[in-house]
Amino acid sequence: MTQPTDIRRDTALQLAASGVPVLPLRAGKGPFGNCRACTRNACGGRPNMKHAGSCACPRPCHAWAAATTDPTVLRSREWAGAWREAAAVAYHPGGAGLTVVDLDNAAAIAWARETLPRTRTVESTRGEHWIYQGVMASSNAVRPGVDIKSSMAYARWLGPGTGTITALPDIVRALTVKEPCPVRPASHVTVPAGGAGGECRHRTPTYLERGIAMAEQQITEACSAIHATVYRTFLAVLSTHGRCGCLADAHIARLFTAAQAKGESARHCTDAWTNARTTLGL
Repeated sequence: MTQPTDIRRDTALQLAASGVPVLPLRAGKGPFGNCRACTRNACGGRPNMKHAGSCACPRPCHAWAAATTDPTVLRSREWAGAWREAAAVAYHPGGAGLTVVDLDNAAAIAWARETLPRTRTVESTRGEHWIYQGVMASSNAVRPGVDIKSSMAYARWLGPGTGTITALPDIVRALTVKEPCPVRPASHVTVPAGGAGGECRHRTPTYLERGIAMAEQQITEACSAIHATVYRTFLAVLSTHGRCGCLADAHIARLFTAAQAKGESARHCTDAWTNARTTLGL
């Protein structure tokens, strides 16, 4: 007799074979929590959140960042327990080159039908998912009942849907554009000493570049609690890249420049960086 676990895993394998990164999902649409290797967020991820930090851990513990197309991982012993507990299959739209406009109620659906170009549509529990070809920043509550799920987010797999996928329109991209926060001119950037010189565990330089770009964006988009945001961002970068020696002075300078553009002083940047290194034992 075929078990629900087998059906979910087979669905995930089929999606992965078509280039869609997938992961198991708990009841209530929540991803799986931290694994032992990432206890207390040592890797900089944010467990049980839809928007999670990058993590090289092979286990399904960091939401969208755990999504994979590797059948070996999907069939692995590490993931077996997750599939037994999983209530559904989720996928990373951005990793598949897609954007999901998640419409949560009838009013949101009516707005979409009047405003957005038609595309592939999938019925959801409370509304519809409109799927477009293209990647953009994810954001919740861009308007009443409307969420955007693309990069750094996951969506529940609800079936192939109906209709033809069309190109991501500018009107959808514009939904996540926020009013810019005031910035101050950056002062001279003083870069502290780099990280430790261990063996690099990252497969390609793209992993580091993506992490630095994401960190810059997180600092730049902060409109409050700037100092705390800078510290948390520094801590996340160092926890992921601080021990392998691939974090260069140029990368640190980019982070300091972003922080100082938000009003942080050079001294505060240095203190935050030093405190983050101390916290991680670097």
